Amino acid sequence: MRRSVLALLLSLSSVLPAMAQDKPVNLKISLWIPASLPLVPAYTAWGQSMQKASGGTITSTVFPSEQLGKAFDHYDMARDGIVDVAYVNPGYQPGRFPIIALGQIPFTFRDGHSGTQAIDAFYRKYAEKEMKDVHFCFAFIHDPGTLHSRVKITTPSDLKGVKVRPAQSTVGQMVTLLGGTNVQASAPESRDAIERGVADAIFFPWNSMFNFGIDKVVKYHLDVPLYTSVFVTVMNKAKYDAMSPAQKKVVDDHCTTEWAEKVAGPWTDFEAAGHERMRQQPGHEFVELSEAQIAEWRASVAPLFDRWAASVKEAGADPAQVAAELKVAIGKYEAAK
Repeated sequence: MRRSVLALLLSLSSVLPAMAQDKPVNLKISLWIPASLPLVPAYTAWGQSMQKASGGTITSTVFPSEQLGKAFDHYDMARDGIVDVAYVNPGYQPGRFPIIALGQIPFTFRDGHSGTQAIDAFYRKYAEKEMKDVHFCFAFIHDPGTLHSRVKITTPSDLKGVKVRPAQSTVGQMVTLLGGTNVQASAPESRDAIERGVADAIFFPWNSMFNFGIDKVVKYHLDVPLYTSVFVTVMNKAKYDAMSPAQKKVVDDHCTTEWAEKVAGPWTDFEAAGHERMRQQPGHEFVELSEAQIAEWRASVAPLFDRWAASVKEAGADPAQVAAELKVAIGKYEAAK
């Protein structure tokens, strides 16, 4: 009888999940955005899902509002192990990540939902090389934003001489191309830059204007879905490599195009709602554009593609092939503007 009981116990133990023996892992997830943005609870839910899937061996703590470091530093913070997981804007570091910058060219994506799926599916094959010193998880975009300013801007030529805080490096090239002056400031630093007169205008998504207080320091809003910024979620390589095979599978199952949309989706809806919210604010003026004026803006940013292609070629990739692959992804997810 004892032998049969012992045999049964041994049999049961052999089918227990390997994760029951895994060492506990706590992930420090660093975000430079304020806690009021929908991305914060979305990352929290992402971490909780990994905890459940790992049988409790993977836990996480979310640190918003630059608690662990400045927005510009988040990629290197993940690389160096200062944090375990980081929310990164690759466009904050001009020239460092040329391939993913293709998604930053104005008038590329129609909305955050389809655009997120397209940019993530496209970039996965390139992330391993372009972001080789971290473990890539997923990429996403925000819903298209626009140009907000203290002075009225209607046409591309109106940017000449204007001091502009660009959303990312490609938009910065656009500002230079049109004769404006770039003012480098992260999102949390932007209101102060405009309030002090260091900047006159800013490229920003709609509803986040309120979260960062930028609505208080601008008056005019170009009423066109002009640009998007690309973001990535990356993990410290050593942290990932130290996990058990079962834990790595949990992480891999949460680093997918589906999860990119799950995390970014609520933010997309939030930003889209900001357009009407801003329209209801007293003292703000929407600058409506004719079809001819929109065409003028499109034509003005066309040279950005050639500049992007040159940077990608210099990095050793084929810009024609890269662009064609993004086009395929955009078509698959119906993400074209």
